[in-house]
Amino acid sequence: MAGESAAEVPEANRLGRFGWALFKWANQPVFTVITTFIFAPYFSSAVIGDPVHGQALWADAQSVAGLCIALASPFLGAVADAAGPRKGWTLAFQVLCIAGCAALWWVRPGGGPQAWFWALAAVVVLTIGAEISIVFNNAMLPTLVRQDRIGRLSGFAWGLGYVGGIVSLMLVLLGFSLPAEPWFGLDKALHENDRIVGPLVAAWIVVFILPLFLFTPDQPRSGLGRMAAARQGVGQLLATLRRLRHYRNIALFLLARMIAYDGLNAVFAFGGIYAAGVFGWGTTSLGIFGIVILVFGVIGCWIGGWLDDRIGSKPTMQGAVIGVLLATTGILSMTRQSVLFGIAVDGPAAGAQGALFASTAERIFMLFGIMIGIFGGPMQAAARSMMARLAPRPLLGQFFGLYALTGEATAFFVPLLVGAMTNAFHSQRVGLVPIVVVLAAGFVLMIGVREVRAEIAD
Repeated sequence: MAGESAAEVPEANRLGRFGWALFKWANQPVFTVITTFIFAPYFSSAVIGDPVHGQALWADAQSVAGLCIALASPFLGAVADAAGPRKGWTLAFQVLCIAGCAALWWVRPGGGPQAWFWALAAVVVLTIGAEISIVFNNAMLPTLVRQDRIGRLSGFAWGLGYVGGIVSLMLVLLGFSLPAEPWFGLDKALHENDRIVGPLVAAWIVVFILPLFLFTPDQPRSGLGRMAAARQGVGQLLATLRRLRHYRNIALFLLARMIAYDGLNAVFAFGGIYAAGVFGWGTTSLGIFGIVILVFGVIGCWIGGWLDDRIGSKPTMQGAVIGVLLATTGILSMTRQSVLFGIAVDGPAAGAQGALFASTAERIFMLFGIMIGIFGGPMQAAARSMMARLAPRPLLGQFFGLYALTGEATAFFVPLLVGAMTNAFHSQRVGLVPIVVVLAAGFVLMIGVREVRAEIAD
């Protein structure tokens, strides 16, 4: 919190801190199950029936959601800061997310453009609800632990989120994808095993956000009315942005992290759609692919945290960006019959057609996915740690809030580019080239960042 030293921030008890971290577990299936590995490929391949057109439509929906988040979250976050408590805001947007997830049950193949519109509208709503509620949840972090313990709690939450993604994907696979007769008597011919993931994720969120609201302490009310809080919040936001001129090193870091983070988000958003289009992977293959990525993501978070403490946040983050960049480039180099932009590889062996990951190209694709898992977690965790190391101690909470908000400021831009490139060249591969460009740009910008704590500007 601005104006307080790290030592003056009272720590929440273990149950309160765990409730805060469990929020990441509760929301991870939105991104793992819906927007990456299960529902997004189902929408593209089965509902639309054309992976290229489906990728473009999905990109447009993510652009709309990202633009809404970018426009709304800074002001909503500032108003919440002025009012004090953040749980009410978190709950409101979680309800929005839950409603959007539940609505996916009615997304069936063959509905035509009007049905596609309502399906994508639900995706936009759930994405906005999830992302803005995460902004409020992130803003609680500096109020729960001392400054010297922020990195550990942040890293624990990231790892817990990845584990939640693994468990939710395994639940989908074991309950609805692999069995000949899915749970609850669902009909695979009607894609009910794919459509159920929306209500399943909605129920998952309802159950696992409860500890946050029951056990995690919130900020006390400031006593301001709604209009007064709005005026003061917007004023504080503008003052913070003006003050950022005096913190050019932090501003450069925020810019580099924002661009690199946009690239990483796009890798996760379109990786499953790309795999479904190139290899024809279904729910089972994509689910296993996602579980493998997340398992290695947990390992990557542990290794990254160890490196962060020993060599610093900047080199850890830069190394992670390079790893994601190389893996993404490797993925885009592949077709069904070739890797690394033209090296021919064998297809499935005789009698292995239809088996999981039967071809050489699919197995190499899996290796690149493992790389994304290993490097993606440290890339995000090291960025949080670096923010804690750069910000002036008395302004730590304020800068963490700005960090959270800038993470969404350009969330619409890369999906917009992906959609435009996919449509222009009618190619999934060319459509994902902007991801490589923004990852490289984020790495280059990080070169100029110095890992030193800023002094308070006069």
